[in-house]
Amino acid sequence: MSTTPDSRAARPAPAPLLQIRDLDVAFRSSTGMVPAVRGANLTIYPGQSVAVVGESGSGKSTMAHAVIGLLPGTGRVTGGQILFEGRDVAHLRDKEMTALRGSRIGLVPQDPMSNLNPVWSIGYQVKEALRANNVVPGKEMDQKVLDLLTQAGLPDAAHRARQYPHEFSGGMRQRALIAIGMAAHPSLLIADEPTSALDVTVQRVILDHLQSLTREQGTAMLFITHDLGLAAERAEHLVVMHRGRVVESGPSLEILQEPRHPYTRRLVQAAPSLASQRIEAAHARGIKVTEDELLGAGLGATATDAVIRVENLTKVFSVRGAKGKAKELKAVDDVSFTLREGTTLALVGESGSGKSTVANIVLNLIDPTSGKVYHHGTDLSTLGKADLFALRRRLQPVFQNPYGSLDPMRSVFSSVEEPLRVHQVGSRKEREARVAELLDMVALPRSAMRRYPGELSGGQRQRVAVARALALRPEVVVLDEAVSALDVLVQSQILMLLSNLQSELGLSYLFITHDLAVVRLLADDVVVMEKGKVVESGPSDELFANPRQEYTQRLIAAVPGAGIDLYRDAA
Repeated sequence: MSTTPDSRAARPAPAPLLQIRDLDVAFRSSTGMVPAVRGANLTIYPGQSVAVVGESGSGKSTMAHAVIGLLPGTGRVTGGQILFEGRDVAHLRDKEMTALRGSRIGLVPQDPMSNLNPVWSIGYQVKEALRANNVVPGKEMDQKVLDLLTQAGLPDAAHRARQYPHEFSGGMRQRALIAIGMAAHPSLLIADEPTSALDVTVQRVILDHLQSLTREQGTAMLFITHDLGLAAERAEHLVVMHRGRVVESGPSLEILQEPRHPYTRRLVQAAPSLASQRIEAAHARGIKVTEDELLGAGLGATATDAVIRVENLTKVFSVRGAKGKAKELKAVDDVSFTLREGTTLALVGESGSGKSTVANIVLNLIDPTSGKVYHHGTDLSTLGKADLFALRRRLQPVFQNPYGSLDPMRSVFSSVEEPLRVHQVGSRKEREARVAELLDMVALPRSAMRRYPGELSGGQRQRVAVARALALRPEVVVLDEAVSALDVLVQSQILMLLSNLQSELGLSYLFITHDLAVVRLLADDVVVMEKGKVVESGPSDELFANPRQEYTQRLIAAVPGAGIDLYRDAA
């Protein structure tokens, strides 16, 4: 044996920064303690990035909040240890945890609008984080605020520091939260679904920046998400949680290529970002994609008859308080497309691209400044009040937010029955039978009729919204970001439901979204919008195989997991 010392063997392994050992977390209820995390284990080393993945209610955010001592309401650590830098922080006094929080463990929370104070300027809120953690002397604070905002990727930091949260876009607000989370250069940063409300292109920019910032400062990151593709792209190590337990843990690529637990396999199968990547990889290898994976291109894929035709649509809004050219905002600029019978047309673009305005014009909720919308060749602008009312039966919407689109004071039965009652369809008994039939159609139990939205999950609420949209047997359903607020497993179920309903009922879908991964699974035709204009359009397969415009290429490249080779071992 050689006696030459091996420098790699001689280097001691780094001590873990965070060790979670057999952690139990429970919430007190009227019936006793309800477990939320059970026997969870997790280890993070200095500078390492670890992602915790799972659907809503899996316990991932609860575990992260236990680490930073921010469990909501009656939440308590009831067992196990949370060792941070070798010290058990699970049962620290409030004063001790406050000293740790922010200075050693930072947090970037999920919803920037509810986590920034609307009456304080952005600069003041960053300064509060500096003051609370004694980062710099008082006279250096103003400059430090500007440095942090600049590091977080906000240009013209001096101007931005004086602005308020409502003057920022979603992406800018998230950058401000990153500046606050990184203010004291913590050893560990917890990023809890930091980009779930953002467009894919903004999401990529924010996460790229967060990643480079944490690497520069040697900060370890605990990344909480429900998207496996996003997690694998951003973290070296994955931890999968299901019903409060860690069911699988290991290197990211290994888990994606060979998931062992049935739940992980379901997550890998359901994530649109990974399904989109499987389709592209299959095409590259000349493998035929199965209909199970490609939900679009259904029975109507070859149809040529137009159910909706949009011609040279333009919408100009007046901007209150502005002068000159700034007084007018052209939200939609000369947009034309055709929705073929029985097919899905996806209208794609970032926030502010004008896609939702187009949807509202098609639904006749707002009038265009110029241009026409035709339904089976009939110009909608020529219809009288009675004809428009009758048209509402043929065109129905499903909106983005299942929490906001259902009246919390109405039962499920009342919400789904309302369009039937308004349009005077059938007797009370016939309407009740139709509601039961609709709930069956969207795979909800009939017992859900008497429940209220507050008693339903997000996925169940969206099923109710779909049932309500189908009540009047429409031809066209306009889906405005209808799955963007849902977990990947629920998202997958709703997409499959929409695909099945389209086949059974011959529905045509106008699908508004910023998520190209979902588009890849569902759409027959794609129209890409940027700043109110159509920049590219065509059949889904062609557009993904050969995107001509740089903007479209950027949107496709921003799909999480686009660079992951799921078939590396099989190649």
